Amino acid sequence: MTIIALLIAAGGAIVIQNLIMAQISAASSTPIIAMALNSVVGVSLLLALLAFRSGTAGISELTAAFGWRSLVPGLLGTFFVFASLIGYQRLGAGTTISVLVTSQLIGGLVADAIRTGGARIDAATLAGAVMLGVGTVLVAMRA
Repeated sequence: MTIIALLIAAGGAIVIQNLIMAQISAASSTPIIAMALNSVVGVSLLLALLAFRSGTAGISELTAAFGWRSLVPGLLGTFFVFASLIGYQRLGAGTTISVLVTSQLIGGLVADAIRTGGARIDAATLAGAVMLGVGTVLVAMRA
């Protein structure tokens, strides 16, 4: 499977995930229920895979890697899932995905520009980003 195919599959999977989580959230008193279920399943799967792959050495490495900095990705990921869930419920999947993808592209271009001193940013890249931004505005206008 190429990396592009993997990313396409992940993009489709996230739509299905968020649609199901929106249903769970709507049937619950708070979106936190859907988010907690999502996290419990994810953590359980990852711990099982780590234990299967590396045994107790993997679990030891995991606990040794834990520190304040290791909390940031989890907090940011939880925020992303929360924002996605609220977006799906209030704006719909299309608008939510469009805004998220555009904001990720802008953030990614800024990160690439910082990391490479602007070497990866050219006119075609900027034109594509502008077109995506215009498309997002058009999609969001119907929300």
